[in-house]
Amino acid sequence: MRKLVYYIGLSIDGRIAGPAGEFDFYPLEDDLLEFITTRLPDSLPTHVRSQFGLDAPVERFGTVLMGRGTYQPGLDIGVTSPYAHLRQYVVSSTLPASDDPAVTIVSGDPLELVRRLKKEEGGDIWLCGGGKLAGELLPEIDEMIIKYYPVVAGAGIPVFAGDFQPHLFDLVDTRTFANGTLLLTYTKK
Repeated sequence: MRKLVYYIGLSIDGRIAGPAGEFDFYPLEDDLLEFITTRLPDSLPTHVRSQFGLDAPVERFGTVLMGRGTYQPGLDIGVTSPYAHLRQYVVSSTLPASDDPAVTIVSGDPLELVRRLKKEEGGDIWLCGGGKLAGELLPEIDEMIIKYYPVVAGAGIPVFAGDFQPHLFDLVDTRTFANGTLLLTYTKK
Protein backbone atom coordinates (compact mmCIF):
# COMPACT_ATOMS: atom_id res chain seq x y z
CA MET A 1 0.00 0.00 0.00
CA ARG A 2 1.17 3.52 -0.74
CA LYS A 3 2.25 5.72 2.15
CA LEU A 4 1.33 9.31 2.91
CA VAL A 5 4.62 11.14 3.52
CA TYR A 6 4.69 14.63 5.01
CA TYR A 7 7.95 16.09 3.65
CA ILE A 8 8.32 19.67 4.80
CA GLY A 9 10.72 22.40 5.90
CA LEU A 10 10.37 23.58 9.48
CA SER A 11 11.81 26.38 11.59
CA ILE A 12 13.05 25.90 15.17
CA ASP A 13 9.78 27.39 16.40
CA GLY A 14 7.62 25.00 14.37
CA ARG A 15 6.69 27.13 11.35
CA ILE A 16 6.54 25.82 7.79
CA ALA A 17 6.12 29.30 6.34
CA GLY A 18 5.81 32.91 7.40
CA PRO A 19 2.49 34.68 8.01
CA ALA A 20 2.03 35.42 4.30
CA GLY A 21 3.29 32.01 3.15
CA GLU A 22 6.96 33.05 2.88
CA PHE A 23 9.48 30.24 2.78
CA ASP A 24 12.51 31.95 1.23
CA PHE A 25 14.05 32.60 4.67
CA TYR A 26 15.17 28.98 4.99
CA PRO A 27 18.92 28.69 4.37
CA LEU A 28 19.62 26.26 1.53
CA GLU A 29 23.27 25.25 1.40
CA ASP A 30 25.01 23.18 -1.28
CA ASP A 31 25.12 19.89 0.64
CA LEU A 32 21.39 20.02 1.43
CA LEU A 33 20.56 20.95 -2.15
CA GLU A 34 22.69 18.04 -3.39
CA PHE A 35 20.84 15.69 -1.03
CA ILE A 36 17.46 16.89 -2.29
CA THR A 37 18.41 16.65 -5.98
CA THR A 38 19.87 13.16 -5.60
CA ARG A 39 17.65 11.56 -2.92
CA LEU A 40 14.30 13.39 -3.23
CA PRO A 41 14.28 14.88 -6.74
CA ASP A 42 10.53 14.27 -7.10
CA SER A 43 9.99 17.00 -4.51
CA LEU A 44 11.41 19.71 -6.74
CA PRO A 45 8.91 21.68 -8.84
CA THR A 46 9.01 20.76 -12.51
CA HIS A 47 10.41 24.14 -13.61
CA VAL A 48 13.22 23.76 -11.02
CA ARG A 49 13.96 20.13 -11.99
CA SER A 50 14.81 21.28 -15.50
CA GLN A 51 17.29 23.84 -14.12
CA PHE A 52 19.17 20.97 -12.47
CA GLY A 53 18.94 18.76 -15.55
CA LEU A 54 16.66 16.34 -13.72
CA ASP A 55 14.64 14.46 -16.28
CA ALA A 56 14.86 11.08 -14.57
CA PRO A 57 11.66 9.17 -14.01
CA VAL A 58 9.80 9.62 -10.75
CA GLU A 59 11.52 7.68 -7.98
CA ARG A 60 9.72 8.02 -4.64
CA PHE A 61 6.47 9.91 -5.08
CA GLY A 62 3.74 9.34 -7.62
CA THR A 63 1.30 11.90 -6.27
CA VAL A 64 1.53 15.28 -4.56
CA LEU A 65 -1.15 16.67 -2.28
CA MET A 66 -1.23 20.28 -1.13
CA GLY A 67 -3.50 22.92 0.33
CA ARG A 68 -4.38 26.17 -1.38
CA GLY A 69 -1.71 28.14 0.51
CA THR A 70 0.98 25.82 -0.86
CA TYR A 71 -0.43 25.95 -4.38
CA GLN A 72 -0.99 29.73 -4.48
CA PRO A 73 2.66 30.91 -4.85
CA GLY A 74 2.92 28.98 -8.11
CA LEU A 75 -0.33 30.47 -9.37
CA ASP A 76 0.96 33.93 -8.47
CA ILE A 77 3.85 33.50 -10.93
CA GLY A 78 1.75 31.79 -13.60
CA VAL A 79 2.66 28.18 -12.77
CA THR A 80 -0.60 26.22 -12.82
CA SER A 81 1.03 22.78 -12.71
CA PRO A 82 3.98 23.02 -10.31
CA TYR A 83 4.63 19.27 -10.17
CA ALA A 84 3.77 18.15 -13.70
CA HIS A 85 5.90 15.01 -13.19
CA LEU A 86 3.45 13.87 -10.45
CA ARG A 87 -0.33 13.50 -10.11
CA GLN A 88 -1.38 16.74 -8.44
CA TYR A 89 -4.24 17.33 -6.01
CA VAL A 90 -5.05 20.64 -4.34
CA VAL A 91 -7.42 20.55 -1.38
CA SER A 92 -9.40 23.79 -1.29
CA SER A 93 -12.95 24.86 -0.60
CA THR A 94 -12.37 28.25 -2.27
CA LEU A 95 -10.59 27.48 -5.56
CA PRO A 96 -12.74 26.86 -8.63
CA ALA A 97 -12.02 23.84 -10.82
CA SER A 98 -8.54 24.04 -12.29
CA ASP A 99 -8.03 25.27 -15.84
CA ASP A 100 -5.01 22.97 -15.94
CA PRO A 101 -6.02 19.35 -16.63
CA ALA A 102 -2.94 18.12 -14.73
CA VAL A 103 -4.25 19.55 -11.43
CA THR A 104 -7.32 18.26 -9.61
CA ILE A 105 -9.00 20.58 -7.13
CA VAL A 106 -10.66 18.67 -4.28
CA SER A 107 -13.24 20.46 -2.15
CA GLY A 108 -14.40 17.37 -0.24
CA ASP A 109 -12.98 15.36 2.62
CA PRO A 110 -9.16 15.07 2.32
CA LEU A 111 -9.13 11.94 4.52
CA GLU A 112 -11.42 10.17 2.06
CA LEU A 113 -9.18 11.25 -0.83
CA VAL A 114 -6.00 9.96 0.87
CA ARG A 115 -7.59 6.66 1.81
CA ARG A 116 -8.65 6.16 -1.81
CA LEU A 117 -5.21 7.16 -3.15
CA LYS A 118 -3.43 4.80 -0.74
CA LYS A 119 -5.30 1.85 -2.29
CA GLU A 120 -4.07 2.69 -5.80
CA GLU A 121 -0.87 1.45 -7.39
CA GLY A 122 2.09 3.78 -7.71
CA GLY A 123 4.63 5.71 -5.73
CA ASP A 124 4.02 7.23 -2.33
CA ILE A 125 1.81 10.28 -1.78
CA TRP A 126 3.69 13.43 -0.84
CA LEU A 127 1.92 15.86 1.45
CA CYS A 128 3.85 19.05 0.77
CA GLY A 129 1.73 21.46 2.83
CA GLY A 130 0.12 23.17 4.51
CA GLY A 131 -0.33 23.02 8.24
CA LYS A 132 -4.13 22.98 8.28
CA LEU A 133 -4.26 20.16 5.73
CA ALA A 134 -1.56 18.25 7.65
CA GLY A 135 -3.64 18.60 10.82
CA GLU A 136 -6.67 17.13 9.03
CA LEU A 137 -4.61 14.29 7.55
CA LEU A 138 -2.59 13.45 10.68
CA PRO A 139 -4.38 10.09 11.21
CA GLU A 140 -3.24 8.98 7.73
CA ILE A 141 0.37 10.25 7.82
CA ASP A 142 2.69 7.22 7.69
CA GLU A 143 6.04 8.99 7.52
CA MET A 144 7.42 12.47 8.11
CA ILE A 145 10.61 13.81 6.57
CA ILE A 146 11.37 17.11 8.23
CA LYS A 147 14.06 19.55 7.16
CA TYR A 148 14.60 21.26 10.50
CA TYR A 149 16.27 24.58 9.69
CA PRO A 150 18.39 26.61 12.16
CA VAL A 151 16.12 29.65 11.99
CA VAL A 152 13.36 31.10 14.16
CA ALA A 153 10.44 32.50 12.18
CA GLY A 154 8.67 34.21 15.08
CA ALA A 155 5.23 33.83 13.48
CA GLY A 156 3.66 32.00 10.60
CA ILE A 157 2.00 28.78 9.56
CA PRO A 158 2.42 25.92 12.05
CA VAL A 159 3.53 22.47 10.90
CA PHE A 160 0.18 21.11 12.14
CA ALA A 161 -2.97 23.14 12.79
CA GLY A 162 -6.13 21.66 14.19
CA ASP A 163 -7.50 19.72 17.10
CA PHE A 164 -5.46 18.15 19.87
CA GLN A 165 -4.83 14.58 18.68
CA PRO A 166 -1.52 13.03 19.80
CA HIS A 167 0.07 10.49 17.45
CA LEU A 168 3.36 8.71 18.17
CA PHE A 169 6.15 8.40 15.61
CA ASP A 170 9.55 6.67 15.74
CA LEU A 171 12.71 8.53 14.70
CA VAL A 172 14.31 6.26 12.08
CA ASP A 173 16.99 8.48 10.48
CA THR A 174 18.88 11.68 11.19
CA ARG A 175 21.22 13.65 8.95
CA THR A 176 23.04 16.88 9.70
CA PHE A 177 24.09 19.37 7.04
CA ALA A 178 26.89 21.94 7.09
CA ASN A 179 24.72 24.90 8.10
CA GLY A 180 23.10 23.02 11.01
CA THR A 181 19.97 21.92 9.19
CA LEU A 182 18.76 18.52 10.39
CA LEU A 183 16.86 16.06 8.25
CA LEU A 184 14.71 13.95 10.54
CA THR A 185 12.72 10.95 9.31
CA TYR A 186 9.92 9.54 11.42
CA THR A 187 7.56 6.63 10.84
CA LYS A 188 4.20 6.09 12.47
CA LYS A 189 4.25 3.72 15.47
